[in-house]
Order: sequence, then C-alpha cells, then structure tokens
Amino acid sequence: MMVSRGMKLFAVMALPLLASGCTTAYSAKDAGFMNASLKSGEATGKQTVWIQNQQQSAEARARVKALMAKKTIDAETAVQVALLNNRGLQAAYADLGDSAADAWQTQLSVFPTFSIGLSGIGTPGLEAYRVLEGAIAANILALATYDRNVKLAETRFRQAQLNAALATISLAAETRRAWIEAVAAWENVAYLNQAKAAADAASDLAKKIGEAGSMTKANQAREHVFYAELAGETAKARLAAKLAKEELVRLMGLSGSDIEFQIPNRLPSLPKALIRRDDIEAEAIHKRMDLQVARLELQATAQSYKLEDVTRIVTDIELVGMVEKEREREDDGIVSEISKTAGLEFTIPIFDSGQARLRKGELAYMRAANQLAELAVNVRSEARSAYVAYRSNYDIARHYRNSVLPLRKAIEEQSLLTYNGMITSTFELISDAREKIDSTILAVNAKRDFWLAQANLAPVVYGGSTGSAAAQDEVASSEEAPAGGH
Repeated sequence: MMVSRGMKLFAVMALPLLASGCTTAYSAKDAGFMNASLKSGEATGKQTVWIQNQQQSAEARARVKALMAKKTIDAETAVQVALLNNRGLQAAYADLGDSAADAWQTQLSVFPTFSIGLSGIGTPGLEAYRVLEGAIAANILALATYDRNVKLAETRFRQAQLNAALATISLAAETRRAWIEAVAAWENVAYLNQAKAAADAASDLAKKIGEAGSMTKANQAREHVFYAELAGETAKARLAAKLAKEELVRLMGLSGSDIEFQIPNRLPSLPKALIRRDDIEAEAIHKRMDLQVARLELQATAQSYKLEDVTRIVTDIELVGMVEKEREREDDGIVSEISKTAGLEFTIPIFDSGQARLRKGELAYMRAANQLAELAVNVRSEARSAYVAYRSNYDIARHYRNSVLPLRKAIEEQSLLTYNGMITSTFELISDAREKIDSTILAVNAKRDFWLAQANLAPVVYGGSTGSAAAQDEVASSEEAPAGGH
C-alpha cells in the first residue's frame, strides 16, 4: 500500500506534538499543594503558601508585614507568620514539586523516539528524494512495566503530599511551643524584677539601720546577699528569655527590623475546663499522617516487588521498528516500494536470574511491614501520653494557683507582721521571701507546661514534631530553667 507524502509529513509532525502536548495533573507548578494545604489546615487552622515567583513572594511579604504591625504578637499570629515566611518550609514544598515532576516523567517514559532520514536529494532525474527512511524505537521494559511504574510514582506523590503537610504541622507546633516558652520566661523575669526591687529596698534599709546601730552585721549581710543573689538570678532568666526569643524569630523566618516585635509578659490564664479527648487514641490512628506515609511506603514496596518479578531477566530492552520507502523512476512512471523491519536490541546481558533482587524485595517488604506495625503501636501510646500530660499538667498548674501561691502569700504577710513586731528575725523573713519566689516560678512553669501539653495535642493527632519523648517533657519537673522571648 502506497503512503502519500502528506500522510508521512503529518506522522512526522504529529508524534512529537503529541508527546510534548500531553499534560497531566502532575504538570501544574503547584501540583499536590492544595491537598497538602487542606490537610495541614485541618490541624493548624492556618493558611500556608508555596512561593514560586516574585509576585507570590511580594504578596506573602505584605501579609507578614501586616501581621507584624500588631503591637504585641500572640501565638496565633506567630504561627501564621512562620507558615508564610519560613524558608525551610518552602524547601520542603520543593520536595513535593520534585515528586510531581518524577510522576509526570514516568507518564511520559513510554513515548517512542522517532527518527527520519532522506537520501538521494537533488539527484538528477528524480523527484525530491530517492529513499525515505524512518525509525521508531520503543523501550519494551517501559511498555511492560508502565502501569506499575505509574502506580508507584503516584504512591510516591501521595507520600510527598503527606510529608509536605507534616512539615507544615511540625513548623506550626514548634512555633507555638517557642512562643509559649518565650512568654513563660518573660513572666518569670517580670516577677524576679519585682522581687529584686523589693530586695534592693530592703538592702538599703538594712544598711541605714545598721549605720544607726540597730541591726547586726550578720543581718545586714543577709539582706545584701539576698539582693545580690536575686540580681544574678534575674540576669540569668533574662538571658534565657532573650535566647528563646531568638528561637521564635528563627522559626518565624524574621530578620532585620522585623525582629523588633513584642510578646506578652504573661501566659494566658488556665482555662475553666479541659477539652475532653477520650477518643484521642482512635483519632490519632485515623488521622496521623506519618502513619499514612508508612502505609503508602508498604504499598510502594509491594509495587516495587511486583516490578522486580516482571523485570528480573532483562533490564533494558528496546524494540526498534524500521520503515523504509524507496522511490525509483522507470519508463512507465514512478514505482514506490515500502519495506518494514523489526528487531530487538539487548543492551544488558540476560544471564542475571534476579534471585538476589527478589530476596531483597521480600526483605524490604517485611521491613516496611514491621516498621508500620511499630509506628501504629507508638502512635497509640503517644496519643495516650499526650492526653495524660494535658490533664495532669492542668491539675498541677491549678494546684499551684489555688493552693501553693495563696499559702505563700499568707506566710509572707504574717512574716512581715511578726518582723515589724520584732518577733520574726531577718533571716526568717528572707527565707520566707526566697521560698515564695521559688513557688511562684514553679507555678509559672507549671502553667507553661500545661500550655505546652495542649499545643502537643494537634501534632500528636495529625503528626508532626512531637511524640512520646515530647509528651514526657511536659510531665518532667517544673523546676527546669525557663526559656522565652520578649
């Protein structure tokens, strides 16, 4: 059958156009981001952006400027700024783009290569050409495993979306915890400043009384050293608060004049009632994204194992189809003859039976299965631990607020009365004041631990930068040094 010049020209032009014009859901610049953003938004209640051009960068910067214009930055504002401005999060979103590009490339992997050649052009007595040769090469391996490769790429893409959401949730949780630490630290600094001012006045008074001969040298020294120690503790607490603010600044991605923001000097009061999360264990099993990633990893391993079974003998075979059209002139006209050829080109030896790779596939699958089982156990334990920490730290903070601090206040008032009546000594008064300071700092830290425990509920349910170790931190001793920013 004769093939016309027009049909051949159409075939030459149509194939590359078809290959280059094929677009999929993976070809969009923000492929998968909407899904990742919705998943992270469910956990954080905040918006995030994937900045890929100057316009998007300018818009995000404008939003950050507007948020930072507030006189005092609360926890919700700090989290939102971090999600808009943290460059590490943008790098995590780039990984999502890489996965989309890989999936897109996998879909295009079976397009054949087409080549064409002409000979006899310009030969006297012939029309246009003598021989037209074309070759189409297709990879048999790619054709045989195409569906499974596409499914594997799709699984990896779904994993990338979940990982992007996890990165977002982690950053939100870390920023919220940094804000809590910062405010708690400055609350301690504020109280120590008040105590230091009172101790300073007492030290000056003791000096004047001593000069009048009404106070012994020992009692004067006790007043002076009490003030000196408080001054050292206040300086140490202020340093810790400044360093913690820098941690918050880093998470928010701020620099230059943007770091000159303020945060409250006091944590919010304890809520009147706790959030009941009796089903938090089942909720975590259902919603934890790292668990979903592990499930997909098991699925991807199984898909890869099936691929090994198909390709264990040959790893790179190309099918080459040749078509040649010759045109010659005879006395009665032009005679065209088309001949077709086909052959296999083996580029890698076929003596490898693939048994070692099959064994590796089995081991990889069992490894992924056991890791998934371990993670499921850990997720349930982390959920229980997080809720226990939440409830227990609430009770501890209430105990300090309702019992310890009122008693310390009463002791201080009585000590002042008896001291003025010359019943209580200076040493006893200073000892009571010191113990009240310690109790107040313990109360602040207990309140801090409660808010940290509450901040960990979302990541323990959805996944993120928390776990059993983080939950244990909240039930640790509240005598730890405070950290924060101002």
